[in-house]
Amino acid sequence: MEVRIGQRVSRGMLPLLALHTVSEYYRSDHKPPFTAALIAANTLIYLRPSFLDPLIPPIEQVWFNPHLILKNKDLKRFLLSPFYHIGEPHLVYNMLSLLWKGFQLETSMGSVDFASIVASLLVLSQGVTLMLSKSLLLFFDYERSYYSEYSVGFSGVLFAMKVVLNSQSENYTSVYGIIVPSRYAAWAELVLAQLLVPGVSFLGHLGGILAGLLYLKLRSTYSGSNPIKVLIRGIVDAVKWPFKFLRRRRGRITGRGTVGSNRAWRCQTCTYDNNNGSLRVCEMCGTIRVVNGVSSFQRSSRSDGLPLDELRRRRIDRFGGR
Repeated sequence: MEVRIGQRVSRGMLPLLALHTVSEYYRSDHKPPFTAALIAANTLIYLRPSFLDPLIPPIEQVWFNPHLILKNKDLKRFLLSPFYHIGEPHLVYNMLSLLWKGFQLETSMGSVDFASIVASLLVLSQGVTLMLSKSLLLFFDYERSYYSEYSVGFSGVLFAMKVVLNSQSENYTSVYGIIVPSRYAAWAELVLAQLLVPGVSFLGHLGGILAGLLYLKLRSTYSGSNPIKVLIRGIVDAVKWPFKFLRRRRGRITGRGTVGSNRAWRCQTCTYDNNNGSLRVCEMCGTIRVVNGVSSFQRSSRSDGLPLDELRRRRIDRFGGR
């Protein structure tokens, strides 16, 4: 059964990917947003819906080709090629792998840290692959096989993520039906995928594994803040700031009643805003707090065990004797 989605015709695998993703998020207590965003971005780029078509470069402009990247200093090919896939099976297989790895990593470390890791691994895996292909050209004259090769796909980043995910694991896992230690699963998959799946990018997968190892090495030796993490956190804070401001403004109620958060309250006698919600007596005039609409204008010499002298001292400290 074929279903047209955007400019692509799905043969049933994309609906299964969507169903599986929704099912995983529905069943899980943790719903990692960045993993979902990555899956959505890869899928939308593959489907090329009409409203996004002018914004998405064609695949011919983003193929990862070491020769063209170095010759033209083409950052578009360097950065965007992981998000493109050449077919539905290619996309679905990578996204299912991303779903599982993303759930594990993002749930354990948080969305900002996970986003910084993905960004770091993407740049490292692309850079290592580029250097490997150039080195093979210089030392072994492997131009046709690797230096002029065209490739796309998220698998290099996924191999790097697998290295990071399994770096401390003592368990065993199955790779194409073969049980291997989890920490060596990426190496086993590299060899078996090359033997069993024709046309896969050996150098891209190898670059991903080496990028994962390089990331772990850099993380263990560098104690400072991850600049990519700082950048992502700054972007997230900038996006969230207007919503915090709106919530703060919405929390203030004019007239008599609560101000700001639930802990603050306004005196009905002098209209002073008391920030300490634990006090039942106004710090300005000493009037007993109104609770649930029951008012009392009696003066109190004590507030939750505070003597009147202490209450006066607090007023003097707060208002400078005014």
